[in-house]
Amino acid sequence: MTMPAPFYPGAPSTPSKQKKMNKDEFIQALTQLGKDRYHSLHPFHKLLHSGQLSFEQVQAWALNRFYYQWSIPRKDLTLMARINDVDLRLEWRSRVIDHEGDIDGNGGIKRYLQLCETLKLDLDYVKSCKGLLPASRFAVDAYVNFVGSRSLLEAIASSLTEIYAPAIHAERISGLSKHYEWANDYALAYFKTRIGQARKDVEFGREWVIENALTRDDQEAVLGAVRFKTEVLWAQLDALYYAYVAPGFIPPGAFVPNGFAERSWS
Repeated sequence: MTMPAPFYPGAPSTPSKQKKMNKDEFIQALTQLGKDRYHSLHPFHKLLHSGQLSFEQVQAWALNRFYYQWSIPRKDLTLMARINDVDLRLEWRSRVIDHEGDIDGNGGIKRYLQLCETLKLDLDYVKSCKGLLPASRFAVDAYVNFVGSRSLLEAIASSLTEIYAPAIHAERISGLSKHYEWANDYALAYFKTRIGQARKDVEFGREWVIENALTRDDQEAVLGAVRFKTEVLWAQLDALYYAYVAPGFIPPGAFVPNGFAERSWS
């Protein structure tokens, strides 16, 4: 028995009768999604970038975000396994190298761990992923599963939140550097490097999606995939806010920073 593909909000259920958008309209629709839904708008990020989080709350953010960073190559390798076009696969392989490094392993994940090290987190504990919030794990795994189960067009389109990434990285670098004493070049190396990498990835991914979204239904599927990805990112911050800001209920087994009292669930 064949199971139906997972539903997600925005997935076209019936053929669209609308006219296909031209390139400018399509790009504008993608851009508007970022303005309306990107996680730079989330209250947790507002607190982080304005220096209103404690050292321990930033630790919790960094630890949970590691699972997302660590899973990006999982997502990209899942996608590459589905690609028959050698040129496309070669182009996508650079993303894995960006995050994992080549033989030397000096990639984005290693640079991200510099942040965790600066925040005095035990790196073996971080890499074990034992202290994750359940929603962090579920949201990221949903993203990997999405890339493996949806159409190739949707899978590639889900990475187009990169369109909005350089701006949030620049905002993060500026905000953290201004408000936190620990936020030096070593700690922020991942974000500083990603600004250039994200712009490169955007140029390729956006053009590929525009070229291969042949119908209005294809375009709506692309927008739905990007919307899904924004919700993956938003859900992670919802979990962080609930556990470490307000009301401050940390799920059993999740990371408890020094000085945080575990609140009763009874």
